[in-house]
Amino acid sequence: MSDFREDGALALEWVASYLERAGELPVLSQVEPGAIRAALPGAAPDDPEPFSAVVDDLDSILLPGITHWQSPRFFAYFATTGSEPGVLAELLVAGLNQVGILWRTSPALQELEEVTVDWLRQLVGLPAEFRGHIEDTASTGVLAAAIVARSLTPDRRVLVCSEHAHSVGEKAARLLGLELRKVPTDDVYRMRPDLMREHDACLVLATIGTTGMASLDPVPEIAERCAAAGTWLHVDAAYAGSAAILPELHGLFAGWERADSIGVNPHKWLGVPMDCSVLWTRRQEEFRAAFSLVPEFLRSPDDALNLSEVSIPLGRRFRALKLWAVLRCYGRRGLQERLREHLRLAELFESWVRAQPGWEVTAPRHFSLVCFRREGSDADNERLLGSVNDTGEVFLSHTRFADRYQLRMAIGNFRTTEEDVRLAWDLLRREAAAL
Repeated sequence: MSDFREDGALALEWVASYLERAGELPVLSQVEPGAIRAALPGAAPDDPEPFSAVVDDLDSILLPGITHWQSPRFFAYFATTGSEPGVLAELLVAGLNQVGILWRTSPALQELEEVTVDWLRQLVGLPAEFRGHIEDTASTGVLAAAIVARSLTPDRRVLVCSEHAHSVGEKAARLLGLELRKVPTDDVYRMRPDLMREHDACLVLATIGTTGMASLDPVPEIAERCAAAGTWLHVDAAYAGSAAILPELHGLFAGWERADSIGVNPHKWLGVPMDCSVLWTRRQEEFRAAFSLVPEFLRSPDDALNLSEVSIPLGRRFRALKLWAVLRCYGRRGLQERLREHLRLAELFESWVRAQPGWEVTAPRHFSLVCFRREGSDADNERLLGSVNDTGEVFLSHTRFADRYQLRMAIGNFRTTEEDVRLAWDLLRREAAAL
C-alpha cells in the first residue's frame, strides 16, 4: 500500500486530465468483445501492488474499453454528466462509506436526503404533499410503485403503459407476474386514454418524455381516468423531469401533480453522477405499508421514519450528498442556463435537418432530443449510423417508430457546445455522401 494523500492527488489529477481530454477520445469504445477480459490477469495478485499500478492499467487496459459518457460528443440514448461538484461529492460519499439501514445508522444521510429531495421538488414545481427518496435508477422506482399498487388492489393483475413507454414497465410486470397492456398512441405518439381500459389495472404508467422520441402522454386526462377507477398512476419523467425547473416548460408537465408517484433522474440531465433517481409520492404511508419490515435486530427507540421502510433495499448509499453538492454549486440559475443551452442546440440541429434536402425530422421536439432520418431504406439509415459511430468522433443511437428505423440526436452533456453539435451534423452528411 502507498500513501493515501499521494495516491489521492494522483487520482484527482487523472480525473481532471480525463475530463479535459474526454472530447478527444473515441466516444464509442472501439474494442472487440472479450478484449478487456483477455488483457487482464486471470487471478488477483498475491502481493500488494501500488495504487499507481492501478492507474497505469486504467490508462493502458481499461480506457480503450470505455465508452465516454463524459464526452461532449456523446449524443446517444440520454446523456449523463458527472459534473465536477458531483465527482468530488462521490469521493466524499466513498470516504464516509455510510450504510443507511436506519435513521440512527446515519442521521445525516437520511435527513439530507429528505431535505435535498424536497429542494428538488420545489425546483420542479410539485406540491408540498409529495415526499420523496432516492433510488438507484428509475427502473427500481417503477418496480417499487408497481409493488405498492399491486398491494392495494391485489385482484387487479394488469399494468398499463404506452406502446412507446420504457421497457421498465414490461420488466416490472414480468417480475410481479402482471399482465402488460400496451396502449396504442395517436399521431404524435401519445398514449390514447380512451383505449387504456384502466378499471382492471393496478397501475398505469404514463410518460413525460418517452425514451424513443420524448413524446408526452396526456397526463391530465390519464389522471382523471385513474382517479375515477381507483388505479395507481405513476409518471415516468426520468429524462424530461429535470426540465421542469424551467418556468417556460411548466405546461409540458400539466397534470403530473395528480399522480400517485413520480420518477425523475437527476443523473440524466442535472449533472449528478450515476446513480441518483428521485422517487416522489403523495401516498408515502402506502409505501410504508408495502415495504416496512423491521426485524428485532433493527428495532430502535428513535422517533423517525427509516427510509428503508418505504423502499425495496435495506441499505442505502449517501446519494443525497452528490445531489446536494450539484444543487448548491450550480444553483437554480446555473442549472437553468445549461438546460436552456441544450434546448437551443437541439432546436438549432433540428433546423439544420429541416433545411437539408433528403433529410427529415420525424417526431415533434419537446426537449433536447431530435429524431430524424435520411431518405432511403431502414438499412441505409442503419448503415449510416454504424458508419458515423465507427469514426469514434461522435456516438448516436437509434429507435424505431412509425414502422421505420429512426436516428436520435440527444443533447444533454454539460460540456457540449455548438461546435460539437455542428461536428456531428457535418459528420452525418459526410458519411451519408460516402455511402
